[in-house]
Amino acid sequence: MEPFVYRNPTELLFGEGMIREIATRLPEDAAVLWVYGGGSIRRNGVYEQTSSALAGRRFVEFGGIEPNPEYETCMRAVDLARREGLTFVLATGGGSVLDAAKFIAAAAVFEGDDPWQILRTHGECVRSALPIGTVLTLPATGSEANGNSVISRRATREKLHFTSNHVFPRFSVLDPATTRTLPARYIRNGIVDAFVHVTEQYVTRPAGAPLQDRLAEAILSTLVEVGPRTLAHPEDADARASFMWSATLALNTLIGCGVPQDWATHMIGHELTALYGLDHAETLAVILTGVWRHRIEAKRAKLEQYGRRVWSVLSAEDAIRKTEMFFDSIGMPVRLSAYGVPAEEAAAEIRRRFREQGVAYGENGDIDGDAAAEIVRSRA
Repeated sequence: MEPFVYRNPTELLFGEGMIREIATRLPEDAAVLWVYGGGSIRRNGVYEQTSSALAGRRFVEFGGIEPNPEYETCMRAVDLARREGLTFVLATGGGSVLDAAKFIAAAAVFEGDDPWQILRTHGECVRSALPIGTVLTLPATGSEANGNSVISRRATREKLHFTSNHVFPRFSVLDPATTRTLPARYIRNGIVDAFVHVTEQYVTRPAGAPLQDRLAEAILSTLVEVGPRTLAHPEDADARASFMWSATLALNTLIGCGVPQDWATHMIGHELTALYGLDHAETLAVILTGVWRHRIEAKRAKLEQYGRRVWSVLSAEDAIRKTEMFFDSIGMPVRLSAYGVPAEEAAAEIRRRFREQGVAYGENGDIDGDAAAEIVRSRA
C-alpha cells in the first residue's frame, strides 16, 4: 500500500427530513448564494424545505444550472455573489449543481485574471473558496463528499475538471426521499456513474490493500443488488437509501487511499460529452470495458479478482462480459452506435485533444492520445 493522507471534512446528514438541519449548520452571519438547476426541486418538495431552513437569513437564489454545468452560467453566479457580497454557497440538486457550486465558490474569491485557469490547472491555482453546503437530490457523482468538480465551456467545446481541498462541502444533506420522483434515466445514469467511480480506483493492479479492495467490492455488489431494485420499484425506500449511500461512498476518497487509480475512462468520456453531448454516465458505460480490453494483461489480476468476488466468474474476459451484461440489464448501451456517434471521427478528435494537452491516463500513465483513439475506435 502506498503512503496516503486521508482528509474528508464533510459532515454527512443522512435520512428523511434532514434538510431542516441546514438551519443549524450555517454560520449565523452567512449571506447565502443558493444555486439549483431546473424545476424538479419545486415538484419534489425540496425547494419548500430548503426555503424553510433558510428562513430569517439573507439569501439570493440562482437557478438554471445545466446537467453539464457551463462555465458561462457559473460566471453569472460568480458575478452575482461578488456584487451582493455573499459569503456561503448552498447547492441543491445533483452532481452538476454541486460541481457548479464548487467552481462558483472558488471563482468568487479567485485573485487571477481568468477563472478558467482553475480548470486549466486542475485546481492547482485555488488558494481559497467560499464555504459550501449541499442538498443532494440525485445520487451519482459523489460530489457531496469530495473536492472534485467538472465544468464545460461551450465556446471551446471543452469539459475540464479540478480538485481542491478548499471546495469540500462543509456539510451535505442526503435525504433518499428527495429522489422518489427522479426519472428512470437519471437512476440508470447514477448507478453506472457510481459503479465506474469504484472500478476506476479498484480495477488497476494489486497494491497490497485488501481492505480497500473489500470496501470497493462491497460497494459494487451493493450497486448490483439495489440498483435494479431502485429502478424497478421506486417505492422501495430501503433500496433507494442503499443506492444513495453507495454512490457517496464510491467517491468520498476512502477507497482510493493508498492504491493506484486509473481515470482513463472518465477522461475519454469527458471528451465524448464535450463533442457529442452524451450524458456523462453514457460515455462511461461505452468506454469502461474498452479500456479494460485494451489493457487486459496489465489489469488481468484485478479483473480476475473482481470477476470472482463480484460476479462469481473466473476469467478476466468473463468479468468484462458480465459488466456489459449488467449495464445492458439496466438499459444502458455500451456502444457508440447506440447514440449515432461516428467512432472514427471521435477517435481522431480525442487523439488530437490528448496530444495537444500532453496528457496520459491510466494507473501506469500509458493511455495517451493513440491509446485513447484505439479504445474509442473499438467501441463503435
